[in-house]
Parts: sequence; structure tokens; C-alpha cells
Amino acid sequence: MTVSESDRLHSQLSRYEDMFPGHRIELVEGAIMMSPLKPTHNATIWALWTTLKAQLSDDWGFLSDVAVPFDGDNEFCPDLAVIPEAEVVKNLSAYPPDLIELAVEVVSPSSIRNDYEVKDRAYARRGIPHYLIFDPYKAQCTTLWNPGPDGYRGRDVIPYGGTVVVESGIGKLSVDTSGLPVDPSAVS
Repeated sequence: MTVSESDRLHSQLSRYEDMFPGHRIELVEGAIMMSPLKPTHNATIWALWTTLKAQLSDDWGFLSDVAVPFDGDNEFCPDLAVIPEAEVVKNLSAYPPDLIELAVEVVSPSSIRNDYEVKDRAYARRGIPHYLIFDPYKAQCTTLWNPGPDGYRGRDVIPYGGTVVVESGIGKLSVDTSGLPVDPSAVS
């Protein structure tokens, strides 16, 4: 995909976002995916942002729901992505996936397959070192590391109430999951 094709596609996706407020719009496997967002989703993202920001040096910043074109079939908008702060301040409408040190997704009912399967493979193929999936419906976090051509080779599942620890190239990061919101429909 050329830069002009990517810009044109991003412009089209932005129009959908304007037409459907309260939804995240992504291009996944060549299809436009719209995910309705609930307060639990946003509260989880803000809690994670606050927790991780306190542990990162000023050299690192965040993207949230900003386009990250992967290939012609996938333009993801990670719920949170840790990238160099020098890139964040450029205030672009899209960023290359090679900048991402840590990708975080918060599961919504319509994003289960994308978060657990599609993004597992896509993020790993691009060499994103760490991927965290916070699931307020299962009340758990899946940590993924050691990216390979078919997905991440390392993974752990930590039930909410435990602490998620990521040994990354930017330092040791930890998230106490005991205070994260759980969707009322979550299975105990």
C-alpha cells in the first residue's frame, strides 16, 4: 500500500468515526470493523494509562485509538500503545507499528477474535515485543511476548486481582489488576 492509498483509507475510516460516535473503527483483515465502546472499556484504558505513565521515563509516551497501518488489510487503533515520546509529539494521524514497544487492547464484545487472534499474529509478525489483552468480561489479563511469525510464543493469563509484570526493553512495568473494572456481565 502506498502512502497516498494509506492516507485515502485513513480519511475514509475517519469519516466513519464521525458518522458512528461511540464506536472504534478499524480495518481488520480487509473489513471495516466497528466496536461499540462501554464505560468499562474507557475506565480500563485510563487506569492503565495512569498506572503505566507513572512507571515510564519521559522518553516514552502513549497513543490511544490512533491509526497504526500494518498492511493493506489491517489498520489497527490500539487502545494503548507505548512509543517514543519524540514521535508522539509529532501529532500524526497514523504511526508505523515499528515504533510500538508495548501494545494494549481492552476486549469489547465485538473485538474478541480480533484482540485474541488477529492482533496476536499481526503484532507478533511486526515484532512488537509485548502485547497485553485486558478482558473485563473474563476478569483477566493475557500477557504475550516473544513475537514470532505465527503469533507470540510466550503467554500467561493473570486473573484480575493479581499483578501483571512485563519485563520490557523500557524497564519493568507492573499493573495491579485488583482495581480494574469488571463488566457486570462477567462470568465469575
